[in-house]
Amino acid sequence: MDLGLKDATAVVVGGGRGMGFAAARCLAEDGARVAVVGRTKDVLERAAKDLTECGSPDALGLVADTTDAGQVQRVFDELSERWHGELNALINAVGPSTRGTFEDLTDARWREAFDDGVMGMVHCVRSALPMLRKAGWARIVNFSAHSTQRQTVILPAYTAAKAALTSISKNLSLLLAKDEIMVNVVSPGSIASEALRGWGGLGGRRRQRPLRADGRHRQALRSPGASASRRPARGDRPCRRVSRVEAQLVHDRRQHQRRRR
Repeated sequence: MDLGLKDATAVVVGGGRGMGFAAARCLAEDGARVAVVGRTKDVLERAAKDLTECGSPDALGLVADTTDAGQVQRVFDELSERWHGELNALINAVGPSTRGTFEDLTDARWREAFDDGVMGMVHCVRSALPMLRKAGWARIVNFSAHSTQRQTVILPAYTAAKAALTSISKNLSLLLAKDEIMVNVVSPGSIASEALRGWGGLGGRRRQRPLRADGRHRQALRSPGASASRRPARGDRPCRRVSRVEAQLVHDRRQHQRRRR
C-alpha cells in the first residue's frame, strides 16, 4: 500500500514504545521522516535507531514532558528549523496512566490524568499548528480509547480524559477544516502493549484477546492522491470512515482549484 508518505514529516508523541512506536514504525516503513517525543531519553534513542533501520531517512528522538508547554514548544521550534517549518502529520499517542476507582482517586490524581491525557495533546497541537498550516497537506491523529464507551470501574479518570480528548478533536476538525487539516481520532480496543501488560487484570475475570498493533488504521495518515491497494473490509470500518472523509476533502480541494481557474 502506497500511503504517499515518502519524505513526509511526522511527529509521534509517545512514540518510544507501545502503540505510538507501532505507528511511528508504519510511517518509517513508508519512508517518512519521523520524530518521536517522550520523557525517557534512552527509550527514544532506541526507537529512533529502530526507525532508521525501518527506512526513515531522518528519525530522531526528542525529550519533553508534554504537560509542560515550554518543553513542548522547544521541541517544535527545533523541528521547525530542521524541517523548514513544515509538518505533515502529528500523532498524539500518549495516554494517562492514572487508575483507581472513583472513591480511591484524589483531586491530584484526577488533575494528573487530564494533564497527561488532555493538556499534553493541547500543548502539542498548539505548538505544531504553524508547521501544519505551512505544509502542503497535514493531518492530526489523536489516540482515544474504546473504554470511553465500555467503562471499567478502575479507570474513571482515564476514560474521562480520553472522552475529553475525543471531544476536543471533533472541535479541532471543525476549526481546522478551512485550513484543510484533517483531524482524526483512533479508538483502539485492548492491545497487549507494554502499558496494558504492566497494569494486568484490567479486563476482570474474562480474559481479553489482545489485538495486534499492525497498522490497520494507517489510512488515517494518507496524503492526498495516495492510492490504496485494497478496499476496506467490514472489520476495517474506521479505515472506511477515514477514507470517505479524505476522499471528500480531496474532491473539495479539486473543486476549489477548478473554480480558481
